[in-house]
Amino acid sequence: MQSTRELLTTVYALFNKRDIEGVLALMRPNVDWPNGMEGGRVHGYEEVRAYWTRQWRMIDPYVEPVRIEDDEAGNTVVDVHQMVRDLSGNVLKDMFVQHVYSFRDGLIERMDIQKPDDAPARRSSD
Repeated sequence: MQSTRELLTTVYALFNKRDIEGVLALMRPNVDWPNGMEGGRVHGYEEVRAYWTRQWRMIDPYVEPVRIEDDEAGNTVVDVHQMVRDLSGNVLKDMFVQHVYSFRDGLIERMDIQKPDDAPARRSSD
């Protein structure tokens, strides 16, 4: 079984390649996922798949993990450099956010997004 760090590194690489099925294979069937574009949350493979498909028809996000650590509550926190472009390639957002993951049985059970206002992202040089 791969480590949490390896699993999350794989998740980000697959997301950036737009490999939905590859990412879903690393999640629990009833995964609880934030809808960062429209608000609210999506649950389970079908809702996550539909959300990402909708998202990628409107924007071109790229997310790069820069730091991965466990927190005191047992979650895994990933500092992420997020670059969002429109479909013509124009930059809409270039920012750091934190993704907070919880796992069960080696698979992602839940992810939350903390924006800089909620918790400033640490950079790998800190």
